[in-house]
Parts: sequence; structure tokens; C-alpha cells
Amino acid sequence: MLKPGHDQSAHRVRMEWGQTGAEAVAADVTVVIDVLSFTTTVSIAVERGITVLPFVWKDDRAREYADARDAVLAVGRLEVQALAAGEPRGISLSPAAMATVDLTGVERIVLPSPNGSTISFALADTGSTVLAASLRNAGAVAAHLAPMVLAGATCAVVPAGERWPDGTLRPAIEDLWGAGAVIAGLVDLGVTGLGPEARVAEQSFRAARPDLDAELAACAGGVELAAAGYADDVEVAAQLDVSRVVPMLEAGSFVAAEG
Repeated sequence: MLKPGHDQSAHRVRMEWGQTGAEAVAADVTVVIDVLSFTTTVSIAVERGITVLPFVWKDDRAREYADARDAVLAVGRLEVQALAAGEPRGISLSPAAMATVDLTGVERIVLPSPNGSTISFALADTGSTVLAASLRNAGAVAAHLAPMVLAGATCAVVPAGERWPDGTLRPAIEDLWGAGAVIAGLVDLGVTGLGPEARVAEQSFRAARPDLDAELAACAGGVELAAAGYADDVEVAAQLDVSRVVPMLEAGSFVAAEG
């Protein structure tokens, strides 16, 4: 049972971390943010006309799940070079690779990840409308969402965060900025009713926005990816409002929302 206030039900726009947080602040619409890298990669894939199916990370059923849905199973970044001959083109969580990889003949991708994808998969049957947001499409998500909130819908914005080596949640500043970008967009469109948690995310994004590229490159997640050889993923993830696509989870799959 939640303690008083933890569901943030007094506020129309809520913000809480990770899967447990998403369940705690359940709302009519849930926006999942995993800037480095799940929701950034989803936005690029959906923009390219690909349907993305979220799934639990490192689950032995992933291959069977993909095969049953006539989908290609994506792999982790480090697994790409180890793919056996004949595997489909090294599709992975990398947003930079997703922007350039040959997707000829690929219509559906199962894209597991430890945070954003796992959260999205868990939310699929909750009855909440689930959207995937990143810095790339934050403005588009806000524009899509604002009329619903202004009409009375509640909204939960969920920065996915990362994991410490012991498996506990590590709040990731890039996801706070992504959440704040969506919330700032809502505010600029006249939405009110923000809880304190949502206001902190909004203010954090507004503070970082003037130097967002450098801030993302310097944060822990950005440094980690660059050290592993994926600085281009950080650069792609830092591109603010370059996409008008709003990925919406329908029947377990992210597709472009209409309207």
C-alpha cells in the first residue's frame, strides 16, 4: 500500500522514477523517457516506419517472443560484432546505428532494454496510454499530449533511470532532462496542475537547455557511452525537437500516433 502522497493524485501532471514509480503514480497517460538510449532509438525506428516491440532485458524468451510476432530481435551494442553470419544487419539499442542501418524488409523489431523497454512492457496491459519520449521528440509528445491534459486527463512522466551494479535504480540526469523537456512543452502550451516533482524536472531541463549538447556529453551516462566507443549515440540523443513522431504503445507495439 502506498503511503499518503506517493501516488501524487493531487496533481494532474506527475513525475516519478522507474517501473515502481510508474505504477505508484498511475495516470491516464504515461510518458516513458530513456534518453540513453531506448526511447531515443524507438523514436528513430518509428520515424523510419518500423514497429517496435518492447521486451524485458536479458530474458531467454526474447527470441521466441520475436519469432512469434514475425519480428527481428535487436541485440545490445556490444553484441553486434559477435553476430553470426546471416543475422539481420546488427540492429541494436544504438540510436546512431538505428538512424543509418539498412532496414530493407524489416517491419517489426523487438528491442529489449533494462530500463525503458522493461518499463514499457510492464505498462502494456495497465490501461494507461503509453508514449515514448526523448529529447528528439519531446516537443511533439507535449503537443500531442497537451490537449488531452487540458481536457482533464492525468499524466505520469516517467524517467526510466539506469541501474547500479547491484541492480538498484540509479536516477539518470539525462532522463530527468528528457522528462523536463516534455513537461516544459506542456507548460508552454498552457497546461497547469504540475506536482513538485514535475516542476523540478521542468526547471532542470530549462537550466540545461542552453548548453544541452555539452551537458549530455558530460553527464555520467554520456561519459560512459563515449568511453565505450559510442559518443555518436550521445550526439544523436542530444538533438532537441528534431522529430515530430510520437510513438504510442498499441497492442504491445510502439507505432506512430495519429494526429
